[in-house]
Amino acid sequence: MSIESILGITGSIIAIGGVVYSGYKCLKAKSVNQLMKQLADRRTSVKEQKKILHKINIMLAVNKVHISEKYISNFNTNNFNAGRCTQSAIFHDICLQNNIEPTYELCVKMLGYDDKVFRKQWTNDYAKSVTEKTTMKPKNVATQAESTDNNKTTLCNSKHVVYMSELLREKFPNACNNLTAILDKHGITYRFLKGTRDIWCRDYMPVQTVSGKLIQFRYEPSYLKGVKEYEESRSDVQEVCEANNIKPIISNINLDGGNVLICGGRAIISKRVFDENPEIGETELVDELSRLLEAEIITIPTINDDYTGHADGMVRFVDANTILGNNRNEEYKYWREGINQVLAEKGLQYIDFPFFSGYKDKTHKEHAIGLYVNYLEVANLIVMPKFGVSGNKDDEAITKMKEIFPNRIIEAIDFNDVALEGGVLNCATWTIRE
Repeated sequence: MSIESILGITGSIIAIGGVVYSGYKCLKAKSVNQLMKQLADRRTSVKEQKKILHKINIMLAVNKVHISEKYISNFNTNNFNAGRCTQSAIFHDICLQNNIEPTYELCVKMLGYDDKVFRKQWTNDYAKSVTEKTTMKPKNVATQAESTDNNKTTLCNSKHVVYMSELLREKFPNACNNLTAILDKHGITYRFLKGTRDIWCRDYMPVQTVSGKLIQFRYEPSYLKGVKEYEESRSDVQEVCEANNIKPIISNINLDGGNVLICGGRAIISKRVFDENPEIGETELVDELSRLLEAEIITIPTINDDYTGHADGMVRFVDANTILGNNRNEEYKYWREGINQVLAEKGLQYIDFPFFSGYKDKTHKEHAIGLYVNYLEVANLIVMPKFGVSGNKDDEAITKMKEIFPNRIIEAIDFNDVALEGGVLNCATWTIRE
Protein backbone atom coordinates (compact mmCIF):
# COMPACT_ATOMS: atom_id res chain seq x y z
CA MET A 1 0.00 0.00 0.00
CA SER A 2 1.36 3.39 -0.96
CA ILE A 3 2.11 6.15 1.52
CA GLU A 4 -0.54 8.28 -0.18
CA SER A 5 -3.16 5.58 0.44
CA ILE A 6 -2.17 5.20 4.07
CA LEU A 7 -2.33 8.97 4.59
CA GLY A 8 -5.73 9.10 2.87
CA ILE A 9 -7.16 6.35 5.06
CA THR A 10 -5.69 7.97 8.19
CA GLY A 11 -7.21 11.31 7.25
CA SER A 12 -10.61 9.71 6.72
CA ILE A 13 -10.45 8.00 10.10
CA ILE A 14 -9.54 11.28 11.79
CA ALA A 15 -12.37 13.07 10.00
CA ILE A 16 -14.89 10.40 11.01
CA GLY A 17 -13.58 10.53 14.57
CA GLY A 18 -14.06 14.28 14.58
CA VAL A 19 -17.65 13.92 13.43
CA VAL A 20 -18.34 11.27 16.06
CA TYR A 21 -16.74 13.41 18.77
CA SER A 22 -18.74 16.43 17.67
CA GLY A 23 -21.89 14.36 17.81
CA TYR A 24 -20.91 13.14 21.26
CA LYS A 25 -20.42 16.70 22.43
CA CYS A 26 -23.80 17.68 21.04
CA LEU A 27 -25.45 14.83 22.87
CA LYS A 28 -23.81 15.94 26.10
CA ALA A 29 -24.60 19.60 25.51
CA LYS A 30 -27.63 21.22 27.00
CA SER A 31 -30.71 21.54 24.83
CA VAL A 32 -31.92 24.95 23.69
CA ASN A 33 -34.80 24.65 26.17
CA GLN A 34 -32.36 24.02 29.03
CA LEU A 35 -30.23 26.97 27.96
CA MET A 36 -33.32 29.17 27.87
CA LYS A 37 -34.16 28.16 31.44
CA GLN A 38 -30.63 29.06 32.49
CA LEU A 39 -30.93 32.36 30.66
CA ALA A 40 -34.12 33.22 32.60
CA ASP A 41 -32.47 32.44 35.92
CA ARG A 42 -31.64 35.76 37.60
CA ARG A 43 -28.62 34.12 39.23
CA THR A 44 -26.98 33.88 35.79
CA SER A 45 -24.47 36.71 35.34
CA VAL A 46 -24.74 39.14 32.43
CA LYS A 47 -21.50 37.78 30.98
CA GLU A 48 -22.84 34.23 31.13
CA GLN A 49 -26.13 35.36 29.60
CA LYS A 50 -24.31 36.55 26.49
CA LYS A 51 -22.39 33.25 26.24
CA ILE A 52 -25.66 31.33 26.51
CA LEU A 53 -27.25 33.43 23.77
CA HIS A 54 -24.26 32.74 21.51
CA LYS A 55 -24.73 29.00 22.12
CA ILE A 56 -28.45 29.24 21.41
CA ASN A 57 -27.73 31.19 18.23
CA ILE A 58 -25.39 28.46 16.98
CA MET A 59 -27.85 25.70 17.84
CA LEU A 60 -30.68 27.51 16.04
CA ALA A 61 -28.69 27.85 12.84
CA VAL A 62 -30.11 24.52 11.66
CA ASN A 63 -33.57 26.17 11.78
CA LYS A 64 -32.20 29.13 9.79
CA VAL A 65 -32.83 31.35 12.80
CA HIS A 66 -30.41 34.16 13.56
CA ILE A 67 -30.15 36.31 16.69
CA SER A 68 -28.25 39.51 15.91
CA GLU A 69 -24.91 40.26 17.54
CA LYS A 70 -26.25 43.65 18.59
CA TYR A 71 -29.13 42.00 20.44
CA ILE A 72 -26.75 39.61 22.19
CA SER A 73 -24.30 42.34 23.19
CA ASN A 74 -27.11 44.49 24.63
CA PHE A 75 -28.94 41.63 26.34
CA ASN A 76 -29.39 41.91 30.09
CA THR A 77 -32.24 40.34 32.05
CA ASN A 78 -32.15 43.32 34.40
CA ASN A 79 -33.81 45.26 31.58
CA PHE A 80 -36.90 43.13 32.02
CA ASN A 81 -39.46 44.19 34.59
CA ALA A 82 -38.50 42.80 37.99
CA GLY A 83 -39.83 39.31 38.55
CA ARG A 84 -41.12 38.99 34.97
CA CYS A 85 -37.95 37.74 33.31
CA THR A 86 -39.47 34.41 32.39
CA GLN A 87 -38.41 31.94 29.73
CA SER A 88 -41.56 32.80 27.80
CA ALA A 89 -40.90 36.56 28.01
CA ILE A 90 -37.34 36.13 26.75
CA PHE A 91 -38.54 33.97 23.87
CA HIS A 92 -41.11 36.59 22.89
CA ASP A 93 -38.48 39.31 23.07
CA ILE A 94 -35.99 37.37 20.94
CA CYS A 95 -38.62 36.85 18.26
CA LEU A 96 -39.85 40.45 18.32
CA GLN A 97 -36.46 42.14 18.39
CA ASN A 98 -34.93 39.88 15.73
CA ASN A 99 -37.92 39.51 13.42
CA ILE A 100 -38.01 35.74 14.01
CA GLU A 101 -41.26 33.94 13.34
CA PRO A 102 -42.27 31.75 16.31
CA THR A 103 -43.00 28.56 14.42
CA TYR A 104 -44.30 25.44 16.13
CA GLU A 105 -40.86 23.82 15.87
CA LEU A 106 -39.14 26.88 17.35
CA CYS A 107 -41.60 27.14 20.24
CA VAL A 108 -41.07 23.51 21.18
CA LYS A 109 -37.30 23.79 20.82
CA MET A 110 -36.95 26.94 22.93
CA LEU A 111 -39.86 26.61 25.36
CA GLY A 112 -40.61 22.91 25.49
CA TYR A 113 -44.22 23.49 24.42
CA ASP A 114 -46.22 25.11 21.63
CA ASP A 115 -47.03 28.73 22.47
CA LYS A 116 -50.16 28.84 20.30
CA VAL A 117 -51.27 32.22 21.61
CA PHE A 118 -48.02 33.97 20.70
CA ARG A 119 -47.89 32.29 17.30
CA LYS A 120 -51.40 33.51 16.56
CA GLN A 121 -50.60 37.02 17.78
CA TRP A 122 -47.48 37.05 15.64
CA THR A 123 -49.50 36.15 12.56
CA ASN A 124 -52.18 38.74 13.26
CA ASP A 125 -50.23 41.62 14.74
CA TYR A 126 -46.57 41.21 15.54
CA ALA A 127 -45.30 40.60 12.03
CA LYS A 128 -46.71 43.95 10.99
CA SER A 129 -45.36 45.78 14.04
CA VAL A 130 -41.90 44.27 13.62
CA THR A 131 -41.85 45.34 9.94
CA GLU A 132 -42.71 48.87 11.02
CA LYS A 133 -39.88 48.81 13.55
CA THR A 134 -37.36 48.11 10.81
CA THR A 135 -38.51 51.12 8.75
CA MET A 136 -39.19 53.66 11.51
CA LYS A 137 -36.87 55.07 14.12
CA PRO A 138 -38.49 54.53 17.52
CA LYS A 139 -39.19 57.63 19.60
CA ASN A 140 -38.49 55.81 22.85
CA VAL A 141 -36.62 52.65 23.65
CA ALA A 142 -38.96 50.46 25.66
CA THR A 143 -37.87 47.75 28.02
CA GLN A 144 -37.09 44.41 26.45
CA ALA A 145 -39.97 41.93 26.48
CA GLU A 146 -42.56 44.69 25.97
CA SER A 147 -45.08 44.58 23.13
CA THR A 148 -48.63 45.80 22.74
CA ASP A 149 -51.80 44.65 21.02
CA ASN A 150 -54.31 47.49 20.60
CA ASN A 151 -52.58 49.31 23.49
CA LYS A 152 -52.97 46.30 25.81
CA THR A 153 -49.66 45.21 27.26
CA THR A 154 -49.24 41.50 26.73
CA LEU A 155 -45.84 40.76 28.21
CA CYS A 156 -43.77 42.36 30.92
CA ASN A 157 -44.23 46.11 31.13
CA SER A 158 -47.79 46.54 32.35
CA LYS A 159 -49.31 48.22 35.39
CA HIS A 160 -50.74 45.76 37.88
CA VAL A 161 -53.75 46.54 40.04
CA VAL A 162 -55.09 44.54 42.97
CA TYR A 163 -58.85 44.71 43.53
CA MET A 164 -60.65 43.69 46.71
CA SER A 165 -64.29 43.70 47.67
CA GLU A 166 -65.41 46.67 49.79
CA LEU A 167 -66.80 44.03 52.13
CA LEU A 168 -63.26 42.87 52.95
CA ARG A 169 -62.48 46.29 54.42
CA GLU A 170 -65.83 46.36 56.22
CA LYS A 171 -65.98 42.84 57.65
CA PHE A 172 -62.28 41.99 58.09
CA PRO A 173 -60.50 45.30 58.80
CA ASN A 174 -57.44 43.74 60.44
CA ALA A 175 -56.74 41.32 57.59
CA CYS A 176 -57.48 44.04 55.03
CA ASN A 177 -55.15 46.51 56.73
CA ASN A 178 -52.38 43.90 56.91
CA LEU A 179 -52.66 43.38 53.17
CA THR A 180 -52.96 47.02 52.09
CA ALA A 181 -49.98 47.95 54.28
CA ILE A 182 -47.85 45.52 52.28
CA LEU A 183 -49.21 46.80 48.97
CA ASP A 184 -48.51 50.39 50.04
CA LYS A 185 -45.01 49.43 51.12
CA HIS A 186 -44.19 48.10 47.65
CA GLY A 187 -46.05 50.69 45.60
CA ILE A 188 -48.76 48.34 44.31
CA THR A 189 -51.99 50.04 43.22
CA TYR A 190 -55.15 48.67 44.81
CA ARG A 191 -58.86 49.47 44.60
CA PHE A 192 -62.08 48.30 46.20
CA LEU A 193 -64.97 46.82 44.21
CA LYS A 194 -68.46 48.22 44.65
CA GLY A 195 -71.66 46.19 44.54
CA THR A 196 -70.29 42.86 45.79
CA ARG A 197 -72.13 40.48 48.09
CA ASP A 198 -69.15 38.47 49.32
CA ILE A 199 -65.39 38.92 49.59
CA TRP A 200 -64.27 36.19 47.15
CA CYS A 201 -63.77 38.47 44.16
CA ARG A 202 -61.30 36.14 42.43
CA ASP A 203 -64.16 33.75 41.77
CA TYR A 204 -66.80 36.06 40.32
CA MET A 205 -64.65 38.66 38.54
CA PRO A 206 -63.49 38.18 34.91
CA VAL A 207 -60.40 36.16 33.97
CA GLN A 208 -57.73 38.13 32.12
CA THR A 209 -56.00 36.50 29.16
CA VAL A 210 -52.40 37.03 28.11
CA SER A 211 -53.52 39.58 25.50
CA GLY A 212 -55.39 41.57 28.13
CA LYS A 213 -58.96 40.52 27.34
CA LEU A 214 -61.35 40.09 30.27
CA ILE A 215 -63.55 36.99 30.03
CA GLN A 216 -66.58 36.98 32.32
CA PHE A 217 -67.77 33.44 32.99
CA ARG A 218 -71.14 32.53 34.46
CA TYR A 219 -70.91 32.47 38.25
CA GLU A 220 -73.32 29.82 39.54
CA PRO A 221 -71.15 27.41 41.56
CA SER A 222 -72.89 24.29 42.78
CA TYR A 223 -71.47 24.72 46.30
CA LEU A 224 -73.58 27.88 46.76
CA LYS A 225 -76.83 26.22 45.73
CA GLY A 226 -79.44 24.71 48.04
CA VAL A 227 -78.75 26.94 51.06
CA LYS A 228 -80.58 30.28 51.15
CA GLU A 229 -77.76 32.05 53.01
CA TYR A 230 -75.20 30.92 50.45
CA GLU A 231 -77.40 31.74 47.46
CA GLU A 232 -78.06 35.25 48.78
CA SER A 233 -74.32 35.81 49.25
CA ARG A 234 -73.58 35.07 45.57
CA SER A 235 -72.48 38.25 43.84
CA ASP A 236 -74.26 39.27 40.64
CA VAL A 237 -71.40 39.58 38.17
CA GLN A 238 -73.31 41.88 35.83
CA GLU A 239 -74.11 44.29 38.67
CA VAL A 240 -70.51 44.27 39.91
CA CYS A 241 -69.03 44.91 36.47
CA GLU A 242 -71.48 47.74 35.77
CA ALA A 243 -70.89 49.31 39.19
CA ASN A 244 -67.14 49.34 38.56
CA ASN A 245 -67.21 50.26 34.86
CA ILE A 246 -65.73 46.92 33.76
CA LYS A 247 -66.72 45.74 30.29
CA PRO A 248 -65.76 42.07 29.80
CA ILE A 249 -66.44 39.51 27.11
CA ILE A 250 -69.36 37.36 28.30
CA SER A 251 -69.26 33.55 28.28
CA ASN A 252 -72.07 31.21 29.36
CA ILE A 253 -69.60 28.64 30.69
CA ASN A 254 -70.05 28.15 34.45
CA LEU A 255 -66.55 28.63 35.87
CA ASP A 256 -65.06 30.30 38.96
CA GLY A 257 -62.00 32.48 38.51
CA GLY A 258 -60.30 30.68 41.39
CA ASN A 259 -60.31 27.58 39.22
CA VAL A 260 -58.26 29.22 36.45
CA LEU A 261 -54.49 29.63 36.52
CA ILE A 262 -52.77 31.10 33.43
CA CYS A 263 -49.10 31.30 32.53
CA GLY A 264 -47.20 31.43 29.25
CA GLY A 265 -49.93 30.17 26.94
CA ARG A 266 -51.09 27.48 29.34
CA ALA A 267 -54.07 27.38 31.70
CA ILE A 268 -54.70 24.96 34.57
CA ILE A 269 -58.32 24.21 35.49
CA SER A 270 -59.55 21.46 37.78
CA LYS A 271 -61.96 18.86 36.46
CA ARG A 272 -64.69 20.41 38.59
CA VAL A 273 -65.44 22.49 35.48
CA PHE A 274 -66.91 19.37 33.84
CA ASP A 275 -69.31 18.83 36.74
CA GLU A 276 -70.39 22.48 36.62
CA ASN A 277 -71.18 22.26 32.88
CA PRO A 278 -72.84 18.84 32.35
CA GLU A 279 -74.68 20.08 29.26
CA ILE A 280 -71.40 20.55 27.36
CA GLY A 281 -69.19 17.66 26.19
CA GLU A 282 -65.73 17.64 27.74
CA THR A 283 -63.87 17.98 24.42
CA GLU A 284 -66.14 20.80 23.28
CA LEU A 285 -65.76 22.55 26.64
CA VAL A 286 -61.97 22.34 26.62
CA ASP A 287 -61.82 23.63 23.04
CA GLU A 288 -64.04 26.61 23.87
CA LEU A 289 -62.05 27.42 27.01
CA SER A 290 -58.84 27.24 25.01
CA ARG A 291 -60.27 29.71 22.49
CA LEU A 292 -61.56 32.12 25.13
CA LEU A 293 -58.49 31.99 27.37
CA GLU A 294 -56.01 31.94 24.46
CA ALA A 295 -54.21 29.05 26.11
CA GLU A 296 -53.64 25.31 26.14
CA ILE A 297 -56.01 23.88 28.76
CA ILE A 298 -54.53 21.49 31.32
CA THR A 299 -57.13 19.80 33.52
CA ILE A 300 -56.08 18.43 36.90
CA PRO A 301 -57.98 16.12 39.27
CA THR A 302 -60.03 17.57 42.10
CA ILE A 303 -59.82 16.58 45.75
CA ASN A 304 -63.08 14.93 46.78
CA ASP A 305 -63.49 16.72 50.12
CA ASP A 306 -62.65 20.16 48.70
CA TYR A 307 -66.10 21.69 48.29
CA THR A 308 -64.99 24.37 45.78
CA GLY A 309 -62.64 22.21 43.71
CA HIS A 310 -60.58 25.27 42.77
CA ALA A 311 -57.17 24.85 41.18
CA ASP A 312 -55.71 27.71 43.25
CA GLY A 313 -56.15 25.62 46.38
CA MET A 314 -53.99 22.84 44.97
CA VAL A 315 -51.30 24.21 42.65
CA ARG A 316 -49.79 27.43 41.23
CA PHE A 317 -47.59 28.16 38.23
CA VAL A 318 -43.90 28.91 38.75
CA ASP A 319 -43.45 29.17 35.00
CA ALA A 320 -45.14 27.56 32.01
CA ASN A 321 -43.23 24.31 32.56
CA THR A 322 -43.22 24.21 36.37
CA ILE A 323 -45.88 24.22 39.05
CA LEU A 324 -45.72 24.13 42.81
CA GLY A 325 -48.42 22.45 44.84
CA ASN A 326 -49.39 20.79 48.07
CA ASN A 327 -46.88 18.13 49.10
CA ARG A 328 -47.98 15.02 47.22
CA ASN A 329 -46.75 12.69 49.96
CA GLU A 330 -49.36 14.19 52.28
CA GLU A 331 -52.21 14.15 49.75
CA TYR A 332 -54.70 11.39 48.92
CA LYS A 333 -53.27 8.57 46.82
CA TYR A 334 -55.86 9.01 44.04
CA TRP A 335 -55.01 12.70 43.70
CA ARG A 336 -51.26 12.07 43.79
CA GLU A 337 -51.55 9.46 41.04
CA GLY A 338 -53.84 11.71 39.01
CA ILE A 339 -51.59 14.77 39.17
CA ASN A 340 -48.52 12.66 38.39
CA GLN A 341 -50.22 11.43 35.23
CA VAL A 342 -50.94 15.02 34.18
CA LEU A 343 -47.31 15.99 34.83
CA ALA A 344 -46.07 13.17 32.61
CA GLU A 345 -48.53 13.94 29.81
CA LYS A 346 -47.85 17.69 29.77
CA GLY A 347 -44.12 17.66 30.53
CA LEU A 348 -44.57 19.64 33.74
CA GLN A 349 -42.22 19.73 36.70
CA TYR A 350 -43.79 19.70 40.18
CA ILE A 351 -42.36 21.29 43.33
CA ASP A 352 -43.84 19.85 46.52
CA PHE A 353 -44.83 22.70 48.82
CA PRO A 354 -45.63 22.59 52.56
CA PHE A 355 -49.21 22.58 53.80
CA PHE A 356 -51.05 21.16 56.77
CA SER A 357 -54.57 20.00 57.55
CA GLY A 358 -56.42 19.00 60.67
CA TYR A 359 -56.83 22.43 62.25
CA LYS A 360 -60.11 22.44 64.18
CA ASP A 361 -62.44 25.38 64.68
CA LYS A 362 -65.94 24.73 66.02
CA THR A 363 -67.55 27.61 64.15
CA HIS A 364 -65.57 27.33 60.89
CA LYS A 365 -65.55 23.78 59.55
CA GLU A 366 -64.77 24.75 55.92
CA HIS A 367 -61.69 26.89 56.61
CA ALA A 368 -58.44 27.33 54.67
CA ILE A 369 -55.99 27.35 57.56
CA GLY A 370 -52.84 25.55 56.38
CA LEU A 371 -53.24 26.37 52.67
CA TYR A 372 -50.06 28.27 51.78
CA VAL A 373 -50.42 27.92 47.98
CA ASN A 374 -53.34 30.35 47.96
CA TYR A 375 -50.97 33.34 47.96
CA LEU A 376 -51.29 36.66 46.16
CA GLU A 377 -48.89 37.16 43.24
CA VAL A 378 -48.68 40.62 41.68
CA ALA A 379 -45.78 42.06 39.67
CA ASN A 380 -42.58 41.18 41.58
CA LEU A 381 -44.39 40.66 44.88
CA ILE A 382 -45.69 37.49 46.51
CA VAL A 383 -47.80 37.88 49.64
CA MET A 384 -48.31 34.57 51.40
CA PRO A 385 -50.22 33.70 54.56
CA LYS A 386 -48.68 32.75 57.87
CA PHE A 387 -51.03 30.88 60.17
CA GLY A 388 -49.10 30.61 63.44
CA VAL A 389 -50.86 27.43 64.53
CA SER A 390 -48.66 24.51 63.43
CA GLY A 391 -45.16 24.51 64.90
CA ASN A 392 -42.50 25.70 62.44
CA LYS A 393 -44.67 25.15 59.35
CA ASP A 394 -44.81 28.87 58.61
CA ASP A 395 -41.01 29.12 58.58
CA GLU A 396 -40.77 26.04 56.38
CA ALA A 397 -43.22 27.47 53.85
CA ILE A 398 -41.57 30.91 53.78
CA THR A 399 -38.12 29.40 53.31
CA LYS A 400 -39.39 27.18 50.49
CA MET A 401 -41.06 30.12 48.77
CA LYS A 402 -37.82 32.10 48.84
CA GLU A 403 -35.96 29.12 47.33
CA ILE A 404 -38.47 28.81 44.49
CA PHE A 405 -38.61 32.56 43.80
CA PRO A 406 -35.14 33.89 44.74
CA ASN A 407 -35.66 37.13 42.84
CA ARG A 408 -39.13 37.96 44.09
CA ILE A 409 -40.10 39.98 47.14
CA ILE A 410 -41.70 37.59 49.61
CA GLU A 411 -43.97 38.93 52.35
CA ALA A 412 -45.94 36.86 54.86
CA ILE A 413 -48.95 38.24 56.75
CA ASP A 414 -51.61 37.15 59.22
CA PHE A 415 -54.78 36.61 57.18
CA ASN A 416 -56.43 34.12 59.51
CA ASP A 417 -59.68 36.06 59.94
CA VAL A 418 -60.32 35.53 56.24
CA ALA A 419 -58.81 32.03 56.06
CA LEU A 420 -61.32 30.82 58.64
CA GLU A 421 -64.07 31.69 56.16
CA GLY A 422 -62.71 29.24 53.55
CA GLY A 423 -60.21 31.13 51.38
CA VAL A 424 -56.94 33.01 51.61
CA LEU A 425 -55.13 35.73 49.70
CA ASN A 426 -55.67 34.68 46.09
CA CYS A 427 -59.36 34.10 46.74
CA ALA A 428 -59.89 37.53 48.31
CA THR A 429 -58.12 39.50 45.56
CA TRP A 430 -58.50 40.06 41.84
CA THR A 431 -55.39 41.18 39.95
CA ILE A 432 -55.28 42.58 36.44
CA ARG A 433 -52.85 44.37 34.12
CA GLU A 434 -53.99 47.76 32.89
